[in-house]
Amino acid sequence: MVMMTGSLAVRGTVVWLTPQQGGRVSGPPEPDYDYDYTATAYLPPRTAEDGQAGLSLRRFAPGAWRTPAEGILVPAKGNRAQQVVPGNLVVITEGVRPVGLLTVEEVNALEPDATAVTDRVPEPEITGLTTLRPGTDAGTDAPYRHSTATTRWSAHERAGAS
Repeated sequence: MVMMTGSLAVRGTVVWLTPQQGGRVSGPPEPDYDYDYTATAYLPPRTAEDGQAGLSLRRFAPGAWRTPAEGILVPAKGNRAQQVVPGNLVVITEGVRPVGLLTVEEVNALEPDATAVTDRVPEPEITGLTTLRPGTDAGTDAPYRHSTATTRWSAHERAGAS
């Protein structure tokens, strides 16, 4: 998990809204290999009025309504931190008008000089949370486990490991 308190490098899939859906009249933007496509964006439940961030996209297919893309997400000054994780939906706006949706698939925090943050504190490796110890009474209820934690810890992988 990453809190959006600084710039984030994101990778995901963009779906551009059609003009009939209120999107860009000219259709999907054409990528320029010298310049990135820049726009504003927000992460629901925030809105364009209270959670705006800057967004810069690159490496997306020309003329495609749905395409993989890479980008940088920068919160506006004074906006509160937001949690950005794979699966988040970023609403791409031009002004306050939504023109596309970016489904986040990968998130990496960036230093102020735009290099990747590499010195994160490693999470402790915890094991045995999802197994029953031998000799436990089958008639007693198993302890409560949040499904996300169960999946994460039972895989025995550290967060962020690929």
